[in-house]
Order: sequence, then C-alpha cells, then structure tokens
Amino acid sequence: MIRGPILWTCVVASVLLLALILLPLSSLLGDSPVRSVREALSDGEVVSSLLLSLETALLTALICVILGTPVAYLLARVEFKGKGLVESLIDMPVVVPHPVVGIAILSVTGRNHAVGRFLFEIGVRLLGSVPGIVCVMVFVAIPFYVNAAKEGFRAVPPRLENVARTLGASRLTAFGRVTLPLSRKSVLAGVIMSAARALSEFGAVVVIAYHPMTAPVLMYERFGAYGLSHSQPIALVLVVLSLLLFVLLRLALHRSVTPGVVRA
Repeated sequence: MIRGPILWTCVVASVLLLALILLPLSSLLGDSPVRSVREALSDGEVVSSLLLSLETALLTALICVILGTPVAYLLARVEFKGKGLVESLIDMPVVVPHPVVGIAILSVTGRNHAVGRFLFEIGVRLLGSVPGIVCVMVFVAIPFYVNAAKEGFRAVPPRLENVARTLGASRLTAFGRVTLPLSRKSVLAGVIMSAARALSEFGAVVVIAYHPMTAPVLMYERFGAYGLSHSQPIALVLVVLSLLLFVLLRLALHRSVTPGVVRA
C-alpha cells in the first residue's frame, strides 16, 4: 500500500490533473444555460452539423473496422522484416499536425496528382464533400482502432485457433468463431475510440471541407462570427456526445470483464 510522501504526491498530482480537466468543462456547463442549448438545438444548421458529425463518425468507425481488422490481425500474429516500420507508419497520424493531414490529402487528390486525376475521371470529389470528410477522419482515427484491436488479437493464444483448425475449421472460421469473440472487448474499444476521435476532428476537416460543416467547424465559424456565447452551446453538445461515447466504452469494458454467473 502506498503511504507517506509518495501517497501525497500522487494525491496532489491527481487533484491538479482533475482540476485541469474539470474546471474548463464545468465553466462551459455554467456559461451555457439550458435555454441557450435548447435554442441551439432548434437551429436547423446546428442540427444538420451534429447529424453530419455523427453520421461521418460512425461511417469512419465502420471503415476502420473493415480496413483495420486484417492489418491488426497481421501485426498481432505475424513477425516480418519491417514490422516496426509498418507500426510506426500506422501511428504517424497521431503525431502529425492535423491541418497538415488536410493539406497532404488535398495534394494527393488534386488534379496535378495521378490519384486526383483518377478520382476526377470516375466522378469522386473529396474537396467540400462528405467523402472528403470521411477520408480525413479515417486518416486520424485508424491508429486508435488498429492498436486496440491488435492488442486484443495478441492476447488470444494462437493455440486456441490451432485447436479450431484441427477440428476442421478454416482459418477464417477460426478467426470469426474463436479470436474475434475473445478479443471483442478490445475491438469494441477501438470502434468507440475511433468514432470519438472522428467526432472531435477539426483541423484536417476544415481544410478539406469547410462546407458542408461538421459540428466542430460550425462551432469555430460561430465563434469567429458571433463570439463565445454563440459557440458555447455547440461546444457543450459536443462534450455531451463525447462523454456518452466514453460512457458506452466504460460500460462495454465493465461488462466484458465482469465474471459470469455459473448456473447449475
């Protein structure tokens, strides 16, 4: 048990950290009365931006699952030359300034780039579009899903898959019937984390698509045009949505680790 100066150091650090988090959020709550939030939610532009943010965040999470699950499984199960480099590249979006992400994606999807010309020829437009918003959201959110799913897959002993294979299951069946259920806690955590990260994204999105506006972009636009009082209600709604996502995460993790009841 921790005692003495170390205990008090931990307590003081915890209080300071919680104050750093809670004071701004409580101030936001106090400065945004229910009437202001109600008025914001009756604004069609605000509602549209919130729905767009939720829609693109959920779509981003789905794409992260589709693209990230095979990658996470590969990194969890296979050792190969350059694996560390691949993991570093996947983690790169976490440290790259997000406006840089928007600029980089624009440079690839412009008409001066082969990829951009191809997209233009098949009628796909990323600039100022929902696909563009989803593209940058996937870029910034994918590390959260891949890393969470990878740790979940890595925690499942390969011998369990091998037992399923000896019983006649294919590798894909063994993954779906053994590995995926046993790692569902980590996979679900990755889904929620990637959705939450996408929901909060601003820097990369505003470069790609100022219109249509997601909720963070609209909040920034209202702040620049009308000041703090018009942006605070939107900020509060975003905080509540983010909090709900993390409540879901905690509930999912708690249910996953709660021992089951053995019945006769």
